[in-house]
Amino acid sequence: MSNTDPFDAISDPNRRYLLEELRRAPRTVNELAEGLPISRPAVSQHLKALLDSNLVSVSASGTKRIYAINKPGFDRVNLWLDQFWS
Repeated sequence: MSNTDPFDAISDPNRRYLLEELRRAPRTVNELAEGLPISRPAVSQHLKALLDSNLVSVSASGTKRIYAINKPGFDRVNLWLDQFWS
């Protein structure tokens, strides 16, 4: 269930960076943290906001948590944006 407005979630530049990286391939928190000037716990907090807004999904692979884009989560954003092109 989505708790966070996806527009609030993508308003942060670090979260947009995470989405761009995840668009290329699913990644772990450590892999994502390598490209940001913030700590791994801060990356985890940003990922939590993206999870809460249903823009990202997470799966377990052994002891690792793999984050990926949740394409259906972008439907709400796409529907809102599409109204401006009709």
